[in-house]
Amino acid sequence: FASRDPERSLEYAWMYGGNAAWNSYEHALADERVDIVMITTPTASHLDLTLAALRAGKDVIVEKPAFLRSGDVAIAEAAAAEAGRCVFVAENYCYKPLLGVLRNIVASGDLGEIRFVQIGALMHQVTDGWRNEAALAGGGALLEGGIHWLDFAAHLGLPVDSVEAFQAGGCGTLDRSMLVALRYAGGAVGTLHYSWETPALLRGLQLSRIAGTRGSVTFESNGLFVHVRHSGRSRWIFPGFRDISGFRAMFADFFGALDGGSGPSMSLARARRDLELVEAAYRSARGKSGSGEVGKWGSGEVGKSP
Repeated sequence: FASRDPERSLEYAWMYGGNAAWNSYEHALADERVDIVMITTPTASHLDLTLAALRAGKDVIVEKPAFLRSGDVAIAEAAAAEAGRCVFVAENYCYKPLLGVLRNIVASGDLGEIRFVQIGALMHQVTDGWRNEAALAGGGALLEGGIHWLDFAAHLGLPVDSVEAFQAGGCGTLDRSMLVALRYAGGAVGTLHYSWETPALLRGLQLSRIAGTRGSVTFESNGLFVHVRHSGRSRWIFPGFRDISGFRAMFADFFGALDGGSGPSMSLARARRDLELVEAAYRSARGKSGSGEVGKWGSGEVGKSP
């Protein structure tokens, strides 16, 4: 563990079973025992630390959101290619068993033509420290946590054409509640309700839905269960509890890629697309010109609040 605060790095090493603690990031990057660096600092520092780690000859795992801007991904890609190293983005929702189940159902055609996707992700989350500072966080709830759900919504097997967003509540420095409307290729439309300030049933239990012309799916947003109904029949699916959040599968995928396997499912191209979705949503919520089509603002800023 490395921190600019020596006491903090020692504390984390003790708490989580680390075998070393450094009192600066530079010392950690210079240590020959380190092969892979995992960056879990505030978003504003991700790109600089990623580039520093690559220059030091390390592979990198960077927490989501990967960077402040989608355009930063190209900088990281070029640096990784020059160093002959890999950069992975720790977006665990990509690996949730729930997402795989839903993709298979959509692909099966059992639901017919998809018309609606409704995702609820409401919670009451107390934030402090850097997450309340725009310069460090880069954005509010939608960037810091909602990007999980935008990735999820965009990878159900239904390509996203455009997004439009509305901030709920006051228009303060950083958003805490957002409604995002998605238009999918093929005509389906979707909504994501994401909030850090609305209590949910049983501390987070909530239902979401995919509806088509021949059937529908109701699922618990965190992945506890899926109920499928079509052609007058219904069935229950339990995606699995052992790796319900997808972390095991995520790290297995990363390490497999490092061992010479194929590229990871959570690629840098996918991370760029996620950031483009956030940028388009923020641009829409700020009321600036444009329809919310994804890709128009690939190099735009996330860090300014709606």
